[in-house]
Amino acid sequence: MKSFALLTLLILVFCGLGQLLLPWWCIVPICFLLAAWRGASGGLAFLAGLLGAGLSWWVPAIWLHQYGVARLAARLAMLLPLGGNAGLLLLLSGLIAGIVGGLAALSGAWGRQALAPKATSVSIQ
Repeated sequence: MKSFALLTLLILVFCGLGQLLLPWWCIVPICFLLAAWRGASGGLAFLAGLLGAGLSWWVPAIWLHQYGVARLAARLAMLLPLGGNAGLLLLLSGLIAGIVGGLAALSGAWGRQALAPKATSVSIQ
């Protein structure tokens, strides 16, 4: 459980910092590399990527919505079939970022498992 919390925190911090300077899709290589480096299992890697990348998207989005760009979010929600509901726009955008991060972390964990040497038992007959 300790490695899951650490992986989630690392993904959250690095994705948050990466999104300040890089495009939104920078969460993909970050989640992939961190999950491959930490060596988490598939399910825990997906969950860590989902939570870390989703929170790295939601926290700034909610802060910006509360302190400045609520009108922009409402206008963007009018363009999409959300009926002008800015809260639903924030929820869906964070969920999409979380799923992308989770799938990238899952790919990193599976890539590490595929490349890791497996212990085999050799029987001599």
